Amino acid sequence: MNRRLVVSYVLLVAVAIAGFTVPVAFVLTNQLRGDLETSVRREAATAALLLAASDTPSRQALARLAAAYQQETHGKLDVLLADRGPARPLPMPAEPDDAAFTTALSGRESVQWGDAPALGEEGLVLARPARDSTGAVVGAVRVSYPSGPLNERQLQIWGFRAVLALAVLIVAAMLGALLARRLTRPFRELNRMARRLRDGDLGARAEETGPTETQTLARTLNNAAETIDTLVRSQRSFIADASHQLRTPLTALRLSLDNIADGSPDPLVREDIELATAEVVRMSRLVNGLLTLARAEAAVGTPEPVRVADVVDDRFEVWRAFATERGVDLRADHTASQQEVLVSAGNLEQVLDNVLSNALEVSPEGGTITVRTHREEDDLVLEVSDEGPGLSQAERQRAFDRFWRGRGTTGPSGSGLGLAIVKQLVTDDGGTVSLADAAGGGLCVRICLRAAG
Repeated sequence: MNRRLVVSYVLLVAVAIAGFTVPVAFVLTNQLRGDLETSVRREAATAALLLAASDTPSRQALARLAAAYQQETHGKLDVLLADRGPARPLPMPAEPDDAAFTTALSGRESVQWGDAPALGEEGLVLARPARDSTGAVVGAVRVSYPSGPLNERQLQIWGFRAVLALAVLIVAAMLGALLARRLTRPFRELNRMARRLRDGDLGARAEETGPTETQTLARTLNNAAETIDTLVRSQRSFIADASHQLRTPLTALRLSLDNIADGSPDPLVREDIELATAEVVRMSRLVNGLLTLARAEAAVGTPEPVRVADVVDDRFEVWRAFATERGVDLRADHTASQQEVLVSAGNLEQVLDNVLSNALEVSPEGGTITVRTHREEDDLVLEVSDEGPGLSQAERQRAFDRFWRGRGTTGPSGSGLGLAIVKQLVTDDGGTVSLADAAGGGLCVRICLRAAG
């Protein structure tokens, strides 16, 4: 926005400069041209009067005038008598038959810009008839002036104005930048507030300053932030209450079933109690998954740098015993071993736990689960690949739906909330997660997170 304001300001100044400077420059150059023609016409009139006198002193004065004119102006003054002979003591002019002399001898003045035969270059050629006391044309005076000095002067006029215009534009750009920063300062404050909200600081508020429009926008954002803060606090309170109210009865029910099973000698009763206990365990797992997902949706954490390789190695230590029991090998390929990502505290651990749990559930005995990390532009990518049966395209499209369960090696299992939790946590930290076919068969979970720094 700053750039657009500066460019607009500079363009307006440039239009103003062009609208004022260019016409003035044209007026000055035309004035120079007119002044030159007036000066040449005056010299020609003086020479014509001396030529018309036809006496020796006048001719000598004319010769001195011609010599002085050539010395002072680098131009040339030539005269030609009516019989096209030289006016002694002046020499015969060059190109006596040119159109300028012909026009002047016919009694008319000739003024033209172009080739000057007497100079051998471009210039002004003005020819004027010389008349005696009776009005008869007795000769013609031709004054030739080179265009070089005039062109040089015109170049100085245009060059000075171009340099001046450039200096004004530079000053305008500097002033425009200062003005743009001043005008956009409220928007930068609003942007900083929005970033703080994105990073989990629900207490962020914008200062209501600046023009009326920005004050209104800041007030609206502050009200929205207050509403979000209230809703998040209410949801967190509900989750805490639900966690206590749901887990306590389930735990008590499971203990009661265990006590009944211990006190009953009837095998059929014990079998029924075991089935009931399994359902209670499944219900507890489902409740825990729902509460975890609700926390992930309600929590607005502050992302902080976390070294991915350390988290992966730590989770491998936690799951290694279970993997060994299943006959599955855990491998890590850290291409970016020192790379850090921006995630909320505990989110990456929870994401890896859910993904590794699913991978171990579907991996066959003797299989391998590989976690690879590598950098892609501003993101760090984690790829968790297994050697299980994989998922079809239709199944991959539904895999992140709540309560959707794929088929492991032992049939449908889990609560169907694992990948939904993964997606929620990764999305909250500004990342993306997707599913693809693994290179050697099986499924590859691809997680992209923002790289720190």
